[in-house]
Amino acid sequence: MLSTLRIAGLASGMDTESIIKDLMRAHRMPVDRLQQNRQILEWQQEDNRAINTALRSFRDQVFNMRLQSTYLAKSASVSNESVLKATAGSNAIPGSYAVEVTQLAKGVTKGSVEQVSDEDDGNGNIQTLKNQFVGIADSITFKLEGSKNEPQAFTFNTNTDTIYDVVSKINNADIGIKASYDADQNRIFLTSETTGDGQKIKVLEDASNFVSYDPTASQTYNDSFLKLDLKINSDEYIGLNAKINIGDAQELESSTNSITVNGITMNLNAKGTTTINVSNDTDAVFNSIISLIDNYNTTVETITDKLYEKRYSDYQPLTNEQREELTDDQIEKWEEKARSGLLRNDPILSGVVSSMRQTMSSVVSGLGGNNDTLADLGIKTSIDYMSAKLVVDENKLREALQQDPDGVMKLFTNTSDIDAEKGIARRLYDNVNNAMTQISQKAGSYNEFSQVDDSLIGEKISDIDTRINNWEHRLVNMEDRYWRQFTAMEKAIQQMNSQSMWLMQQFGGGQQ
Repeated sequence: MLSTLRIAGLASGMDTESIIKDLMRAHRMPVDRLQQNRQILEWQQEDNRAINTALRSFRDQVFNMRLQSTYLAKSASVSNESVLKATAGSNAIPGSYAVEVTQLAKGVTKGSVEQVSDEDDGNGNIQTLKNQFVGIADSITFKLEGSKNEPQAFTFNTNTDTIYDVVSKINNADIGIKASYDADQNRIFLTSETTGDGQKIKVLEDASNFVSYDPTASQTYNDSFLKLDLKINSDEYIGLNAKINIGDAQELESSTNSITVNGITMNLNAKGTTTINVSNDTDAVFNSIISLIDNYNTTVETITDKLYEKRYSDYQPLTNEQREELTDDQIEKWEEKARSGLLRNDPILSGVVSSMRQTMSSVVSGLGGNNDTLADLGIKTSIDYMSAKLVVDENKLREALQQDPDGVMKLFTNTSDIDAEKGIARRLYDNVNNAMTQISQKAGSYNEFSQVDDSLIGEKISDIDTRINNWEHRLVNMEDRYWRQFTAMEKAIQQMNSQSMWLMQQFGGGQQ
């Protein structure tokens, strides 16, 4: 149990607290070093994880460059875009296609032909159906059939329900019919959820003529409370499919105005004729390759900046006591140097740059063409070899894409069990994956769900935390021991002072 009785210099006149503080400052030096080492490890962990984040972003792009579809990009031009607009997928066949749009896809929409009674009573209050519609029964029921689920019957108490209750119940029924009410125009609308001949609005029952009318009884929409031109039990309110003729393929249909045929997606706008021209999109492939090289250079720069960053060994992480003596600006400048160069000449990062550089300059064997290296495409290492960056001769790259697009594709995407025959993008993807694995094993990952960091640096930090904790316990006991010793000294001095006073009094008394 630690002592709580502390006597500070009452008898000796010594500044006991300052003396003990200075003694403890010396004893805390091993703890300060441990905390500085811990801070360095945390900074190294952060820097490694930042590099892994950059590698992950780069890997996502490299993955796309492994796929043949990236190099099979097509472009589509349309002679009359008022009829349709088109995009071509990687599987579209280059050529010219004559297209005739004979019918657009439509849904079903029925709106009040005339305004209905206002739902507002004029004072800002929503009226019940009974007050809104003169002559309506106390209870009404109608049944609707849409494109989804079973037909649904709707029953309303007109003395309590409003037009908004009607809208809400129809929308919540999930039968493929949606309702809306325009308060400004005093009109209600029923519409199918989408387009196509599978969409419909059918009134199966409506004895009160709330939403429909019966033409066999000489009724018109004026006999419907909602003024909807909907005949009861009629099958005429259905949607339409889009229809097109393309080449020899006649009457192709779609429930929507977007149709994909032979890898060409057409978004229809109007009836009419037009021509679609599909061609290889070398610009898209060119831009993908340029983007890959740019991101490669950025990623390599991120790593090499850390590899060659200067280390200032005289600048160690600040202790808490040192921080108290500095301004925020001074702390920031100090830490900038203290955390500089922590990954200098790191063997893992050096290996990552080396493997990526080797991949980008290697030959892909067995292609049987003129393009088996990136250099053949005009992609070479820069004059500054240490930077590991690549430069592109854009004219030479475009020429290769125009003359041998298949060879360029194989250079990046070729698959093989033999490493020397794997495409550049496939090798690079493996390089980046291996690098991320090694860095994660060393420094852990931002996305780890486990609360236990079993990475190499994580375990070192955990070990230091244990040692710091043990030291803190020792320091507490050590400080308490000093206080007990100084307290005992103060008591002894006080006792000696008391005895001296008594002796002086005795000697003084003897002289009388």
